[in-house]
Amino acid sequence: MPIEAGKIRNVAVVGHRGTGKTSLVEALLFQSGKTNRLGTIEAGTTVSDWDEDEQKRQMSLSASLCSCEWQGRKLNFIDTPGDSGFQADTVASLRVVEGALVVVSGVMGVEVNTSRVWGRAEELELSRVVYINMLDRERADFYRVLAAVQEQLSDRCIAIQLPIGAEHELTGVVDLLHNCAYMDPHGEREGDPVAIPDELAATVEEYRTKLLDAVVETDETLMERYLSGEEIPAEDIAAALKNAVTRDEIYPVACGVATKNLGSHALLDLMVEGVPSPVKKPSPIETDATVAAFVFKTVADPFAGRISIFRVYAGEVKSDTTLVNHRDHSKERLGSLMTLDGKEHEKAAGFGAGDIGAVAKLKEVQTGDVLVDAEHDLEPPALGFPEPVMSFAVSAKTKGDEDKVAQALRRLGEEDPTLRLSRDQQTGEELLSGMSQVHVEVAVERARRRFGVEMELHQPRVPYVETIKGEARAHGRYKKQTGGRGQFGDCHIVLEPLDDHVGYEFVDKIVGGVIPQGFRPAVDKGIQEALQHGNLAGAPVQGVRVTLVDGSYHNVDSSEMAFKIAGSMAFRSAYEQAQPVLLEPIMELEVTVPDEAVGAINGDLNSRRGRLHGMEPKGGMTMIKAEVPMAEVLTYNQALTSLTGGRGDYHMQFLRYEEVPAHIAQKLIDAAKRDNEAVPA
Repeated sequence: MPIEAGKIRNVAVVGHRGTGKTSLVEALLFQSGKTNRLGTIEAGTTVSDWDEDEQKRQMSLSASLCSCEWQGRKLNFIDTPGDSGFQADTVASLRVVEGALVVVSGVMGVEVNTSRVWGRAEELELSRVVYINMLDRERADFYRVLAAVQEQLSDRCIAIQLPIGAEHELTGVVDLLHNCAYMDPHGEREGDPVAIPDELAATVEEYRTKLLDAVVETDETLMERYLSGEEIPAEDIAAALKNAVTRDEIYPVACGVATKNLGSHALLDLMVEGVPSPVKKPSPIETDATVAAFVFKTVADPFAGRISIFRVYAGEVKSDTTLVNHRDHSKERLGSLMTLDGKEHEKAAGFGAGDIGAVAKLKEVQTGDVLVDAEHDLEPPALGFPEPVMSFAVSAKTKGDEDKVAQALRRLGEEDPTLRLSRDQQTGEELLSGMSQVHVEVAVERARRRFGVEMELHQPRVPYVETIKGEARAHGRYKKQTGGRGQFGDCHIVLEPLDDHVGYEFVDKIVGGVIPQGFRPAVDKGIQEALQHGNLAGAPVQGVRVTLVDGSYHNVDSSEMAFKIAGSMAFRSAYEQAQPVLLEPIMELEVTVPDEAVGAINGDLNSRRGRLHGMEPKGGMTMIKAEVPMAEVLTYNQALTSLTGGRGDYHMQFLRYEEVPAHIAQKLIDAAKRDNEAVPA
């Protein structure tokens, strides 16, 4: 029998990289009895970071599903990556849970990705619990970080636990809700609760009062009892707290040390008592379907094939049943279903509404698809994946392996929709685009390890284009006389620039029959071919209007080919006289950095020919908006990392084309000429 929805808690574990999310999930699995030892990141023995790349880099690169039982409830945890380069899985995971467990470093406080995932959870109206981790570290300070959380995330973040001691002297945590304490288990399972140490009585009283005040404010009946001086039992406060968390009126703040398993017992209690079940939160899919399951993640497994991980929104998904893919109406037979715990798979008979499961080897199913029992009207939840920001040219190491490379990268793209393989029509290069340099490098490494294909990454070429600033008139005449029939084409054109340097127009202004109607499209075709390579740097030409104004033809010798060549000749001649210029792509850049790095970042952007457009400070971080030529930010990732100690983040997108400054244009033109001369005829 599937677990009833009211007994399920779906929680995405989110936060900035390096805050201990994976270690926390490991501690919760251990404390609940799901595992019999506490794995560590350093030893590569955690349940959720099982991938070889994750163990090598000691960071989560993709979302991992784990579950455990506590107080008769099933807790589904999705351990998500904290590095912004791997945010696709975080974005997708937040779509299928009712609660987010936001993990914050007790040393570093609120970091850039913490704010980003908090904002996304807010958009989705998810219940949130904050966990301040690593409180045994040097410079860790629970109260400083709590203040930062309240200032930068929400003033409705209320402490529900307090540390006993600080840094290396940390000995336990106080559970304010249940008025008890848990002492440091030194990596073993936490024991039964104990009395709160006397020396903490005043602090505990102060923060327990703040918690009670916040909770009773959300419940009128409780408020009356509280104001009349009644001692309110913990279970009544817990029930009111749960309702307040469900309605997003309170965000409880817990604390502990995941690597020592300190604070896990109280946190598991909070997951059950504080996070709403699927019954309490509205479904993102409105449908009258008897069965509906949403696929939010795909794993490209070389052995099991494609594994689809899904959340059930209606009915029960059972093994050996057939469902309809809402996107393309194809039928999919679901073979054996399975539960996932990191890399471990276990067979499952079925999954009920609210639960999360997996199935292998579906034919056409992609991330974002909804599987239903029959054709229904429904709107799949929008995942809203971010656009890739960084591209590399990619080539097979071994000649002849190009198809294998493309196939491997396409399969990895099914797993991670922010990874894209495309062909640059202008430069002819295969481009692999992702969210960061590390993101792209990991994809290449995975392709090698999983699918046995070797490839090389290169800096992509900047897609420069050419255009004109002036007008010109030119004459193209192609005449070739050989034995028998000759070739003859003759045309006059006027070349002028279009607004914004975008597009191409061909205007036929021929009067009478100086060029027959049948030959005029050939002139256009010849000009379009000439547009592929401009005279300056061999880049494509855009933003021009060509008007065909005059010409002549020969009854016998004229042909489409002759007029095509004449059109090309006329264009090249006019182009040289029309003040041709080189244009470069300009990117719109948004950089989020710690306040203390703003000066260095602005100076660096100025040195990259950037134009600053404003700054928005927000709780210790500043977002800088700028326009920067693409050529100057191809390797921006490394510079940002070194200038901010890895705490900076950026996003960019194409904005428009602009003229390249003369001194830089000349260098590019000279380089293009040298390259042409180096190519053997």
